[in-house]
Amino acid sequence: MSVVETLKTDRILAVDDTRDNLILVQTILESEGYEIDLAMDGISALRKVEESPPDLILLDVMMPGMDGYEVTRRIRNNPAINYIPILLITAFHESSVVEGLDVGADDFIRKPFDTDELLARVRSLLRLKHSLDEQRKMSRQREDFVSRLTHDLRTPLVASDRMLDLFQQEAFCKISPEMKQAIAVMIRSNQNLMQMVNTLLEVYRFEAGKKTLNYESCNLKEIAKEVISELTTLTNEKGISLKINTQDIDHLGEKASIVMGDALELRRVLYNLVANAIKFTDNGGIEIYFSQSDKNWLTIEVKDTGYGIAPEDQATIFERFRQGRNKRSGSGLGLHLSSRIIEAHEGTISVTSELGKGSTFTIKLPKNV
Repeated sequence: MSVVETLKTDRILAVDDTRDNLILVQTILESEGYEIDLAMDGISALRKVEESPPDLILLDVMMPGMDGYEVTRRIRNNPAINYIPILLITAFHESSVVEGLDVGADDFIRKPFDTDELLARVRSLLRLKHSLDEQRKMSRQREDFVSRLTHDLRTPLVASDRMLDLFQQEAFCKISPEMKQAIAVMIRSNQNLMQMVNTLLEVYRFEAGKKTLNYESCNLKEIAKEVISELTTLTNEKGISLKINTQDIDHLGEKASIVMGDALELRRVLYNLVANAIKFTDNGGIEIYFSQSDKNWLTIEVKDTGYGIAPEDQATIFERFRQGRNKRSGSGLGLHLSSRIIEAHEGTISVTSELGKGSTFTIKLPKNV
């Protein structure tokens, strides 16, 4: 912690329509070293909060024009205002306390208040404020670190990918078949690492609120066909099948598989689910199954005949960095990112699985077309 942060004085906004009450509160709190700002009505208080947010608000409940409940409600409903503890000052019975807490106040104190009690409640709420501010600071630092890390990792990966490609094309000299095979392995490993870095970057963008979805009319059946075409080489190598089943929606017409969404992001989800299924399936195959039991929802199931997922892993499989127990499990980011993408489309994603019998990942998306 820097010297500037250590010496920072907590600033408290006191709001009361009676000047004598304000002067009393100001005297008590300034004697404890706090910086005090005053407001005599709700409108003035809201303006001060928006212009220069305090660390704590002492708010009288009964004021003409706009009472303390309404001031609290407006502060809590304003997304531009970070969390500020609010201590209500009331002269009334329990029902007023309940109403105040319901609209978002953090604590209350009754008039006439005891000085020691007031100071104790102020210190308690300021400790809460400092704790939350520190958590936000750490979160921003973590986000900045992830952003810089992914950028720094991408640069050498892109460079090495290009260089390996030139080697494989024999741009520098002739190489043996054995060397070409070794280079091909390095290229695949490099691409896997690049995909991991890209996934981490996308997770960061979602969690930092910096991800913008480009909504358009998306034909998910066509997107699924593209994914199958791209991954068929992998299934052929393993001797397993990969197919799409749309018989439940074909009779409904072309619009049955169309939703409003970000085509690239929805493609990312399908690619990730199918690629995962291929990774964990050695016999049998994978099927992408489309259905529409409700005209307002499109259901897509990715079914495999792979190893299956342990019951204890199914509950946390969509959480960030949650790896399964299988030795082939990856970073634990792909499914988390997929869930964030589906949630951003106001849909749902779930899994059912049985060890030794395979898994089914089910996506439900609203048909807003």
